[in-house]
Amino acid sequence: MEFILNVVFWTLAIYGLFEIIKNIIYIFTYTKFKADGIYIIIAVKNQEERIEGFLRSTLFKILYGKEEYLRNIIVADLESKDNTKEIAKRLSKEYDCLKVITWRECKDVMDNVNES
Repeated sequence: MEFILNVVFWTLAIYGLFEIIKNIIYIFTYTKFKADGIYIIIAVKNQEERIEGFLRSTLFKILYGKEEYLRNIIVADLESKDNTKEIAKRLSKEYDCLKVITWRECKDVMDNVNES
């Protein structure tokens, strides 16, 4: 009986450790965004011909336009089979307000926002 309790205890302890590590990773990954303003979440799939122009025009409005309440853009890739994600990632290296993540990561972030 003591063995079973020890196994349950250590299993829960390891699970808790993984949850803490996951939360720390999310905090360090997504804190480069500004806290105030409006986030734009763009879900994309197989849009390599359009994504760069669309993102550049949206970024232009944020950086140089009168859209000062717009702060951050999150591109959530829906498992594109073309170069959509790579194009968006290349742009995210140029602009701090642009982040490219998978749809699963986007859902996890949204779930964490709702909890806090």
